[in-house]
Amino acid sequence: MVDLRRSESVKPNNNGAPTTVIAVNSSRKSHYAVQWTVEHILRKNSSCILVHVQTNRLYHQDSVAPGEGRPPTEEELQRFFLPFRGFCARKGIVARELVLQGAHVTTALTQYVNENYISSIIVGASQWNSIMRKLKNTDVPSSLAKSLPDFCTLYVISKGKVQTIHPAGQGQNSKFRKAATIKEAMPDYSLDNSPEDINSLIKEGTILMTPRTVSPREQSPRISVGGSSSQTDSDTDEFTDMSQITKKKMEELMRLKLELKKTTEQYGLVCKQVDSANKVVEYEKVKLVRQKTVSATASAEKTQRMEKEAEAQKRNEALLRSKQEKEEATTSFHKNMAPYRRYHIKEIEIATNYFDLDLKIGEGGYGPVFKGVIDNTDVAIKAVRPDISYGERQFNQEVQVLSTIRHPHMVLLVGACPEFGCLVYEYMDYGSLEDRLFRKGNTPPIPWRIRFRIASEIATALLYLHQLKPEPLVHRDLKPANILLDRNFFSKIGDVGLARLVPPSVADKTTQYRLTKAAGTFCYIDPEYQQTGLLGVKSDIYSFGVMLLQILTAKPPMGLAHLVDSAIEGGNFEEVLDPSLNDWPVEDALSCAKLALKCCEMRKRDRPNLATVILPELNRLRDLR
Repeated sequence: MVDLRRSESVKPNNNGAPTTVIAVNSSRKSHYAVQWTVEHILRKNSSCILVHVQTNRLYHQDSVAPGEGRPPTEEELQRFFLPFRGFCARKGIVARELVLQGAHVTTALTQYVNENYISSIIVGASQWNSIMRKLKNTDVPSSLAKSLPDFCTLYVISKGKVQTIHPAGQGQNSKFRKAATIKEAMPDYSLDNSPEDINSLIKEGTILMTPRTVSPREQSPRISVGGSSSQTDSDTDEFTDMSQITKKKMEELMRLKLELKKTTEQYGLVCKQVDSANKVVEYEKVKLVRQKTVSATASAEKTQRMEKEAEAQKRNEALLRSKQEKEEATTSFHKNMAPYRRYHIKEIEIATNYFDLDLKIGEGGYGPVFKGVIDNTDVAIKAVRPDISYGERQFNQEVQVLSTIRHPHMVLLVGACPEFGCLVYEYMDYGSLEDRLFRKGNTPPIPWRIRFRIASEIATALLYLHQLKPEPLVHRDLKPANILLDRNFFSKIGDVGLARLVPPSVADKTTQYRLTKAAGTFCYIDPEYQQTGLLGVKSDIYSFGVMLLQILTAKPPMGLAHLVDSAIEGGNFEEVLDPSLNDWPVEDALSCAKLALKCCEMRKRDRPNLATVILPELNRLRDLR
């Protein structure tokens, strides 16, 4: 790095290139000034001069003249210039340092700017406001005014932003020199116009002058040379002619001013007329646009109203069509309904010993179930409670479903007493699957082979319901309590009172659904059906998945899917299997559990297909030996 303290006093470039000076001191304002100059004025590889004015010494105490300056001492370099030099070096700027001596900062900087042809000087805001006042002082002597060139621009920086710019050529000194030049050009003439005319003529560069009246003392004496008179008379005549010419020019100027004034007034009047006409035209345009907007709005409202009426009509037609289809389906269902045996209430009472509580074998959601004997045959009789408002609907639904279907794994309807809402079923000796899984009455556990067979039988019956023609049938309440077992653990699906016929979807031949009120048993209801009311055949798949997990674990349904999934991920699946059995085929049981978890997916579309995925796997497990 070059040590500027060893060089001569810093001078601007002699090749005429612009020179930039930054006045600095120990305050924060100088940092803002240097940063702004580097970012907005200087370019990479360019140079600048960092100037500090020292006022604590007198001129005679320093060997350097005030206008020239000197390199900084080691102390001054560390105190003032070193941070700025490092900042400039990082930005690729060559910075040179200079220390000026003077009684006043303003005087020293102004003298240095004038003597060294500085093009730009940048100062901080608060400390250098005196420079601005100095440059604007109208009492500056003419010698100092001439020393301040027009090409110097002053930038005052405050907090990284320009507070004031005094462009070159717009200072008070330029006006002073301009007036001085005018006076030098017209030494013998006086301005006879008003001050306003003088200013306008000075701006236009035209000066009208009349001869100055010459007193007799100032007239040159006549000199006779060789007996002839002097040239004074001819000079006087020439001066008089010039005065007359100037007077004519003044009269012509006044006439032109009057014509200009009239023309200006006429132009203003025409402009007002044009403005009025434009306002009228604009008003007409606005009026026309407003009329078109009102017309378009009315047309849009009419179109929207017609569209709403068309949509309402389509909706009513769709509702009417749906109602007709429902009625036709119900009529067709009743026509195809097989006849069932009708029992009198007396026969029901005798069969149940007048509904003896000792013969009660269960309690459903819609009424108790009693064991009875009719025609020397054991039967199960379900009596719908009279306090259930929708019990009659459930009774009719169950009669319609069970009287029309015949499947080995569906409970057989023997008959009914419609007047008192009693249903007569075939009797299943081992009760429900729920009672046997939880070993009600201290019954022995169901072997794992029989459990796989029961799961396969239920899936077969469920597929039969889903493939009924012309419309599928959804059970809606599939759970272990509605699976009945005989003495050989032969399983049958019962309690179809909530079953619903689902019309085929027109848009999707695979997914069939119906918008209904959610029904079923908590923990077994399809979540998507519960939220949306859209019923489909895969709603039963969710219930079947929960029941399949219970067959493996013999645990309550609440949170069972999460429990099994966590056990599989943790590698301790064997611990969640029914502990009453110690001979589980763990790998096959794990395969069955993963299938059950897929059935318990939250969205219908993520659940496996009953015919192509679930039933083949359960048949494989059923055939295990």
